[in-house]
Amino acid sequence: MTDLVPVRRALLSVSDKTGLLELAQALAARGVELVSTGGSAGMLREAGLGIVDVAEVTGFPEMMDGRVKTLHPAVHGGLLALRDDPGHVAAMAAHGIGAIDLLVVNLYPFEETVAGGADYTTAIENIDIGGPAMIRAAAKNHGFVGVVVDVADYAALLSELDAHGGATSLDFRKGLALTAYARTAAYDAAVSGWLAGALGTAAPRRRAFAGTLAQTLRYGENPHQAAAFYKDGSARPGVANATQHQGKELSYNNINDTDAAYELVSEFPPADGPACAIIKHANPCGVAHGASLAEAYARAFDCDRTSAFGGIVALNQRLDRATAEAVVQIFTEVVIAPGADNDALEVFAAKKNLRLLTTTGLANPAEPILTMRQVAGGYLVQDKDNGQVSMTDLRVVTKRAPTEQEVSDLRFAWKVAKHVKSNAIVYVRDGATVGIGAGQMSRVDSSTIAALKARRMAEDCGLAETPAKGSVVASDAFFPFPDGLLAAAEAGATAVIQPGGSMRDDEVIAAADAAGLAMVFTGMRHFRH
Repeated sequence: MTDLVPVRRALLSVSDKTGLLELAQALAARGVELVSTGGSAGMLREAGLGIVDVAEVTGFPEMMDGRVKTLHPAVHGGLLALRDDPGHVAAMAAHGIGAIDLLVVNLYPFEETVAGGADYTTAIENIDIGGPAMIRAAAKNHGFVGVVVDVADYAALLSELDAHGGATSLDFRKGLALTAYARTAAYDAAVSGWLAGALGTAAPRRRAFAGTLAQTLRYGENPHQAAAFYKDGSARPGVANATQHQGKELSYNNINDTDAAYELVSEFPPADGPACAIIKHANPCGVAHGASLAEAYARAFDCDRTSAFGGIVALNQRLDRATAEAVVQIFTEVVIAPGADNDALEVFAAKKNLRLLTTTGLANPAEPILTMRQVAGGYLVQDKDNGQVSMTDLRVVTKRAPTEQEVSDLRFAWKVAKHVKSNAIVYVRDGATVGIGAGQMSRVDSSTIAALKARRMAEDCGLAETPAKGSVVASDAFFPFPDGLLAAAEAGATAVIQPGGSMRDDEVIAAADAAGLAMVFTGMRHFRH
């Protein structure tokens, strides 16, 4: 391999023409011969640049609607030839193949086409063939060829040429090759993932995932862990696609917790009224509806004032001034909402360390998407828990049916329990959580902790008795024994929502009847590990 390689001839063939003219002009000014294809060649020629068409190089016209234009030895030989190998050099001379020192290619917009809801045929036509083939050839031969696949690298390329008198260094070309192979891998991952979905193949033999670096993080969950944040290219509203208005960069834990907060608050449509979720360490410490957004925040905050300190606040409606003024009364890490009023921005401006994120809307909790978790030696892939229960899904199993208010609170509690780490117990009264028990190995312990939280809420808010009295309770999975249910009854709950399905359901139902509880089964579990 040679360190410095002069760039005398470049092939430009791009779908995204952003910055192409300026790059081509800069290359031409440095004496680089420009070879191009199709629309790229036409645009550059109209701008007055001298362009050699690929058809002149190959001796064949573009054909089959552009499917065949660069798949030719005159192109791939120019990219793959080892310039220090006498046999390769002789073959180039014998067949009239000119060396290509620089390849600038970006691919057909397959990801964008699919994201836009294109039909099967249109998606297929947006699978690039020649582009990836050239990219892989140039990247393999990075000892002699530079390959640029990202508009963001145009400026770096020109700086490199200026630094080395019109040449590229080996280290620079190695970096370009890394980016190039990552791009073709991501492209193939997008195509194979889309095809698996189109064919309804839930578990293809090979599964590929890809992302684009959004941020190099200061560290991971702990300071000794390196970390980075990648975007998957989807348009789902949330932390990855939000606009940050102020505050320092989000940390690993901030991103994780903000995602948990926004996914939870997205369970509550704005049409059903203002809602707020406050998250700490990926678990909700308070969730509430309110007559106003400020009231929803206050009610969520009251559920666990201690845990809310330094938490993440997610709102289901546009942030207004009154809510902003309430939020800044304590230290808050991040606020995320589907928009923010100017006067709310003014309130937050005085709190420089408070991060404010806004999105284009709420996430769709029923959207069918995949989640992935790494384990030693592999990955666990599953559908996101987008399970929903309607009124018709609720099955009353006790002698007493829940009242209309209890049903409303039960459905609210069920939505929250879905986002609480298992074992999960959630007490709700009048559209607000009043006690949450999360992540315990025993469901009885979760019930006890949730009741304890409710008693602490009474102390913090100056209430005469625990707000668990008259509440309803949700359990993310069935009660295997009556003890967890009885703990909820002892705390003051009057109605229960749970999946059912235990071998001891009859015992649990009998215990509920004896305690005067109303209980409904959903037939759906919400484990969250």
